[in-house]
Amino acid sequence: MLIALDIDGTVILEDESPSPGVVAAVGAAHDAGHEVMLATGRSWEGTQSILAMLQVLPEYVVCSNGAVIMKRLGGTIDTYERFHTESFDATPVLELLRAHLPEAHYLVELPDGRRLYTDYLDDWSLEHANRVPFEQLGTQPVSRVVVVSPTHTDRDFIELIERIGLNHVSYAVGWTAWLDIAPQGIDKSTALEMVREWRDVDGSQVMVVGDGRNDIGMFTWALAHGGRAVAMAQGPQEVRDAAGETTTSVTEGGVAAVLRAL
Repeated sequence: MLIALDIDGTVILEDESPSPGVVAAVGAAHDAGHEVMLATGRSWEGTQSILAMLQVLPEYVVCSNGAVIMKRLGGTIDTYERFHTESFDATPVLELLRAHLPEAHYLVELPDGRRLYTDYLDDWSLEHANRVPFEQLGTQPVSRVVVVSPTHTDRDFIELIERIGLNHVSYAVGWTAWLDIAPQGIDKSTALEMVREWRDVDGSQVMVVGDGRNDIGMFTWALAHGGRAVAMAQGPQEVRDAAGETTTSVTEGGVAAVLRAL
């Protein structure tokens, strides 16, 4: 099977430690002949350490909510290259959001992997990122926009988006007031479909596991192809509703349970 795992809230806990049993279960799945890969909203820079923790080197890794696909060219983690990237002009959406969220923190990821941000935030891995004035964020095409507003909730973000409309991009709201924006029509599912075709895997042999709203697209995709979509128990109700099945929470080792049952 081709098994695509989300990272945060799926294979790792809030403190970035692994979900109970996940490392051994991923190793056993790999030894059984399955391809275990990651499909995450994180940038590649924030994904490498998780691959190392899981001790796997899949041929492809989906990052930035599907806007970036990394491909391994050699036998080590430092041989991955940006194999496919999507980008868009973020200026209109940045200006629209800033008009409603002037106090928010903004970050963009460029197609070459560089990141630009306006204000420091503890949750962000900002190694090799540059702090710039807001006006510089949209001066070139970007693969991803991240907006965080510590004074708002996820429901506040959902209501804001419904009110102002984000019609020319794809977006997902996180558990907190965290908004991920990708090029229109791009999410984890579009990248995974390319990987599935490149790997020549039948759709019925696909399984995806995740816990967030940015996983709903890949859930729908997997189920439409006859595959499996598994939600973590702690995910929002709409995420669990979109999946074909639910496992236990990340703190209870939900991914390990699913992999051991293969």
